[in-house]
This record gives sequence, structure tokens and C-alpha cells, in this order.
Amino acid sequence: MTAFNFETARHNMIEQQIRPWDVLDQRVLDTLATVPREDFVPERYRNLAFSDVAIPLGQGEFMMKPNLEARLLQALAVQPSDNVLEVGTGSGYLTACLARLAIHVVSVDIVPEFTEAARDKLKAHNISNSVLHTGDASRGWGGRRFNAIAVTGSVATVADDWCQSLSLGGRLFIVAGQAPAMEALLITRLGEREWMRESLFDTELSPLRNAAPVEAFVF
Repeated sequence: MTAFNFETARHNMIEQQIRPWDVLDQRVLDTLATVPREDFVPERYRNLAFSDVAIPLGQGEFMMKPNLEARLLQALAVQPSDNVLEVGTGSGYLTACLARLAIHVVSVDIVPEFTEAARDKLKAHNISNSVLHTGDASRGWGGRRFNAIAVTGSVATVADDWCQSLSLGGRLFIVAGQAPAMEALLITRLGEREWMRESLFDTELSPLRNAAPVEAFVF
């Protein structure tokens, strides 16, 4: 039996899924080409690591599809000096990508098993500029401000806490709405009381745990 060629699959993912979705940021493409997605998916799905599917993680949760991960990374435009909050660690793959782009990543997941497994995987790949917590970050985390916030599950409405957690010039990527009418949003903090909301594209994403409908943030 011929061994599965992960490098060819990775190349095809980038050229056939990612680039056609207008992801052209070279730092993002280099990150996707370098971080081994196959090492972060459940073992039985390794051969599907680069497919255009939402891979099950257990606990009723799923990984984002590769093209959505790529659009998230490009939209956030993470800089080498940025501190990033990831809401929903999941497999740890996106954590690894963010850590490659930023100076530091704080990632929070409500499922202890996800936190533990992702921590082991990140350590195995010598990724040391991320800190993982088990907890509920559906309304912000620790009262800190971040340069970028990535929310990896969908919400009905955007909680004010996340917008307030952005530093000046900070960006929030989030998928909001209810299936099938969801949209990916980029929210940028322009001032202490001013934010800009940009609709990026229509999509569909599994809901974030505990992100029940809350009072919408008004721009």
C-alpha cells in the first residue's frame, strides 16, 4: 500500500482550497505550509486533515474547515508584536498558527480534554509562546486587552465583552448569526468608544458553547 503523502495533500490544500478563497497573505500561506495540520486532528482522521470538511473532535465539536481558518488568519492580520486571545482551543491547530504569527497567544477552551491534548501537541512541536486555559471565555477573559481575538465558534450576537477586550487598533474575528444565515465579521477598535464592523463573507460554523443570545453590541 502506498503511504499517504501529507506534503502533497498540504500543497493541494493551499493551492486548491486556500488561494481560490482569496487568501494571498504570504505570512499566512507560509504558516499553513509549515504547521503540520495532520498532527492536530484525531488520529483516525489524519488522512482527511487537508480535506474541505469540518473534522469531528469529539464532545460534539468540530475543527474549522481549512479555508475558514485561513480567512480568519488573513483577516486578523496578526503582527509579530501582537498578543492574541483565542476563544475555543479545539484541536490546538489554529493556536499553533496564531503562535507562529504573534508574540504570544492565550487560548481558552471549556472542555478540559481539549486543553490537555492541545497543550501536549503544542509542546511536541516546541511552541512555547502560548498559554492554554480551561474555562469559559464566551464573555471575555481576564479583563485584559488584546491586539487580536479569534472566536472559533459561532454566536447569535456579538458580546460587548469581546469588543471591550480589544486594544486600540485591535481586531476581532467572529462568525455571527443563526444557520443558515451566518456571516464572518471583522471588528476593529478605532478609539475608546468607536469600533468598525466589516462583513467579510457568508459562512456556517458550529456554535460556541455557552454563547447564548446576549445583548448585541451597538456600533
